[in-house]
Amino acid sequence: MKSVPVAELLSDDAEHLGLKLIYGKKIIDDKHITHFRIQKPGLALAGYCDHIHSGRVQILGNTEVSYLWTLAPDQRKQAMAGVCQKGVCCFIVTKDLHLPQEVIDTVKVFSIPLFKTDRVSSETIIDLSVYLEDRLAPDTVCHGVFLDVFGIGTLITGRSGIGKSECAVELIKRGHRLVADDAVRFKRIQDYLEGSSSDILRYHMEVRGLGIINIKDMFGVAAIRLRKKLELVIEFTDWNPDISYDRLGLDNVYQEILRHRIPKIVLPISAGRNMAVIVEIAARNHLLKIMGYDSAKQFAEKLTSAISDGGIHNPMADEIDKRMGRWGVE
Repeated sequence: MKSVPVAELLSDDAEHLGLKLIYGKKIIDDKHITHFRIQKPGLALAGYCDHIHSGRVQILGNTEVSYLWTLAPDQRKQAMAGVCQKGVCCFIVTKDLHLPQEVIDTVKVFSIPLFKTDRVSSETIIDLSVYLEDRLAPDTVCHGVFLDVFGIGTLITGRSGIGKSECAVELIKRGHRLVADDAVRFKRIQDYLEGSSSDILRYHMEVRGLGIINIKDMFGVAAIRLRKKLELVIEFTDWNPDISYDRLGLDNVYQEILRHRIPKIVLPISAGRNMAVIVEIAARNHLLKIMGYDSAKQFAEKLTSAISDGGIHNPMADEIDKRMGRWGVE
């Protein structure tokens, strides 16, 4: 399970959260956050602590602090101790609220970091959740070139030297945008995958014979983007006359990345094929499918109907019938 040290809440990347450390300078590296969801322990302070999760940040907002002030000093210690005993990773006090001394004493006893912010609870929870979701998202690295083609996040894969970068450069010249080259990092963000480049490789591409080029400097900022949702995988493969490639567009192929099934197209490379144009067509066709129009299925249905009405036997119609039957289409 991935985790984030509590110390990262004070890093430059988390500066927008506006957190100040009240206690725990020596222990923030040892405490870890394991979930992006945030908790408000109001019910736990009242005695019901069964659902307090140790790996979640605990927010002490106006409701929690106001409740603690209504308790006697011994009761405050007891209420805070009940939550702290669950192994909480840290507390954050919002709106710069004034805390009872017993609260501070108790977090010191249990060695739990305590932060403060002058922001309201709702804003803190939203921004902190977004930050932690990005840091805790499962990730992987794929070899290929990742581009934004007509708004479709397109990953071009294939063996080294097959022409991925050359195709990508042509696509960039045609107005599309580079996200990452060579090592593309994908994160699972809820129900989709988001791709980006590492800090070292960002904006750069390797073109054999030329070496490393900087796309941002060469084509301008409009030719790059920092991250993009992955929607389509296109695999370049060497042409093999003994292999029967999909000629109708009826085969649904997927590639699984981080437990997500991404539509995949296999494109054989041969002399004379303009791969940049074909990738553009693939992206446009994927856009049509997203909008509910599948040209291959429409053509197959019309052809099958026409041949059936005319009583004409055609091998292509037999093939289409088999594939349509495989999908359960009548």
